[in-house]
Amino acid sequence: MSAPTPETVTTSDSARASLEALRTEIGKAVVGQDPAVTGLVVALLCRGHVLLEGVPGVAKTLLVRALASALELDTKRVQFTPDLMPADITGSLVYDSRTAEFSFQPGPVFTNLLLADEINRTPPKTQSSLLEAMEERQVTVDGEPRLLPEPFLVAATQNPVEYEGTYPLPEAQLDRFLLKLTVPLPSREDEISVLTRHAEGFDPRDLKAAGVRPVAGPAELEAAREAVAKVAVSPEIAGYVVDICRATRKSPSLTLGVSPRGATALLSTARAWAWLTGRDYVTPDDVKALALPTLRHRVQLRPEAEMEGVTSDSVINSILAHVPVPR
Repeated sequence: MSAPTPETVTTSDSARASLEALRTEIGKAVVGQDPAVTGLVVALLCRGHVLLEGVPGVAKTLLVRALASALELDTKRVQFTPDLMPADITGSLVYDSRTAEFSFQPGPVFTNLLLADEINRTPPKTQSSLLEAMEERQVTVDGEPRLLPEPFLVAATQNPVEYEGTYPLPEAQLDRFLLKLTVPLPSREDEISVLTRHAEGFDPRDLKAAGVRPVAGPAELEAAREAVAKVAVSPEIAGYVVDICRATRKSPSLTLGVSPRGATALLSTARAWAWLTGRDYVTPDDVKALALPTLRHRVQLRPEAEMEGVTSDSVINSILAHVPVPR
């Protein structure tokens, strides 16, 4: 009689283990930014996009590059400047003198992870060229739609302290980002670790030498997305999400509250977080965990509240403290 074979690991469990290994792998290049890593993974699971906000030099670009290497995905970087044109992102028709025909030359948007560096430094016309790509996952040039690769994620960065010569993103475009993640300055211990690595020869331009290896790929990501889609949401949790979003529309500190699209986004990110933490159902704690990054860019403060030092995060935290939690 043959020995019993060990129980095979399910595709969902295997995908979760691979995505959990991302933190360790990215940690070989980026120190102390676990929340941002988790946020990027949640966005990939929800087919969403991410706005990264932080001062220069906190490894926002390195974070996206390391994520792409660990997931074996293609990535491209575009430095947004005032003279950047829409065709510089989407691509354009180029005349071929040999064939006497126009051929399409794809732009950098045709990638898996697009890093839109300092997106608020380019005029609205160029910013809006990303809208179709982010929402429809296609680019239309000369009337012909062209599908983007799958998976596709835009990770846009902006500087929170320098506003001279910038073009703030309009509310409609901000709403297209699933998450707004803050990338803080590292702690003293983490900063010492960064300097030690550089003293030992770490080169941020050579991730292979740093030991960053692929631990997951498109197959694991697709299996994870299918598993997230099966995470159960009770009527009480759906009501809790709606109550939080409706409370932002009544807040005296806000001129603009969260739209129904924002409520849908919060439910999606909570489901992804529930699955990542090993559950097939959403709890109120999952909703609370993702409320700030999912909602902070979807609300607009009143000028007088802003002058008093009120922030979007403080308003949302206050709402979370007062909205009744389902039992």
